[in-house]
Amino acid sequence: MRVHVVSDVHGNAEGLARAGDGADALVCLGDLVLFLDYADHSRGIFPDLFGVENADRIVELRTQRRFDEARELGRRLWDGLDREAAIEAAVRKQYAELFAAFPAPTYATFGNVDIPRLWSEYARPGTRVLDGERVEIGGLVFGFVGGGLQSPMRTPYEIDDETYAAKLAALGDVDVLCSHIPPDVPELCYDTVARRFERGSAALLETLRAVRPRYALFGHVHQPLARRMRIGATECVNVGHFASTGTPWVLEW
Repeated sequence: MRVHVVSDVHGNAEGLARAGDGADALVCLGDLVLFLDYADHSRGIFPDLFGVENADRIVELRTQRRFDEARELGRRLWDGLDREAAIEAAVRKQYAELFAAFPAPTYATFGNVDIPRLWSEYARPGTRVLDGERVEIGGLVFGFVGGGLQSPMRTPYEIDDETYAAKLAALGDVDVLCSHIPPDVPELCYDTVARRFERGSAALLETLRAVRPRYALFGHVHQPLARRMRIGATECVNVGHFASTGTPWVLEW
């Protein structure tokens, strides 16, 4: 069996259309939406609405961890606009293109910037959406937990720690644990370009120690200090920032 795994697609529909080539299945760990490209501030929903100069400024504030000032800038820009309607319209446009690019079969879960309630409208036959659920692929049991934990970024699909832990507990024993965010290990959570720690999950770390799956696969941190490390019996792998690489991570057995 050969499974290709991607995460943090962030609008890369062209790459996604090729991501399943040569594989028996594709696994997607979320963050389909491109709200703002930190490498190219001209790309994404935010610069489309407010221009590159404002995108430059908000990236600067967030990188400097001046989150209150970034939110105040956002409030000024959105004043007088229907924020929810504008974002949903832009997200729908991206989802239509991205879900059309998924090969069959695809097993997918949500990232922290995704809008889960829209996925059922765009997922085609051959694409299975899982969150707090498990599925057998080629004799191995894959468990999926989507979303991110609450953070100063206040992205669309952030949940509290207790809800996240409950979804993990519902999985039971799995061979491959698939999540959007990493376990709460500093080397896996630190982004060397953004120069900040992203939120990892302590409950996920505890689950790896208790359940001992063969693999823990995740994304979320685009430029991690460590892309791969072993926790007990489990090989932990950041599968990469697909938006920039266009290359899936390969799991064979």
